[in-house]
Amino acid sequence: QVQLVESGGGLVQVGESLRLSCEASGRIQSINDMGWYRQAPGTQRELVAEVISGGNTYYADSGKGRFTISKDNAKNTVHLRMNRLKPEETAVYFCRGRGCNNPRGDEYDEWGRGTQVTVSS
Repeated sequence: QVQLVESGGGLVQVGESLRLSCEASGRIQSINDMGWYRQAPGTQRELVAEVISGGNTYYADSGKGRFTISKDNAKNTVHLRMNRLKPEETAVYFCRGRGCNNPRGDEYDEWGRGTQVTVSS
């Protein structure tokens, strides 16, 4: 079993920055993909950014140029630096991790419980 724990959310003013972190632990043979998603009330969960094994990254258009995702492989941790935050980015931010549990290749696809980000105008 794999657990993901997010941290770093909070209340900020418009234009300020936040850094979210997510640590994966448990039965981890490999991590193929770690990403950040967000969900505002009444909306669907959407991908914000992800990093795949090898270091390639993807960003939703809304965050390009302002958000940076990075991964610390030694600590099984992914960070999301968000600059110049906007009120419409107020949401619960979730971490997702996918990979293999063991050498047999059994896969996992797990989510954290989320961390609230509130951007006040």
